[in-house]
Amino acid sequence: MSQERLGELLGLTFQQVQKYEKGINRIGAGRLFDVARILGVPIDYFYESVANQLTGRSGFSENEASPPVMEFVSSGEGLQLSLAFMRIKDAKVRKRVLDLVKSLAEEKGGGGD
Repeated sequence: MSQERLGELLGLTFQQVQKYEKGINRIGAGRLFDVARILGVPIDYFYESVANQLTGRSGFSENEASPPVMEFVSSGEGLQLSLAFMRIKDAKVRKRVLDLVKSLAEEKGGGGD
């Protein structure tokens, strides 16, 4: 698919898509989700090199479990949490949210329902 066509489907200009590809502009989780949907690939497709660095392997076999981070980002809750967190512009508020999540996770082993 051309950058121009992808831009059309995303409602962006060819130049904006090019800036994402070259890393000039950062791409948000929501936009990345849209790109994955348009291209028909799972969201973790864009994180393969990160996963390879974490595992030290060149790829995943079908029987091999995905790294927990990939599973989280690919899940509905993980995506929603990521999107909501990224909308928080105040760095101090983001830090407080992170601290809250960490304290909840530590409380009684991440206490369930």
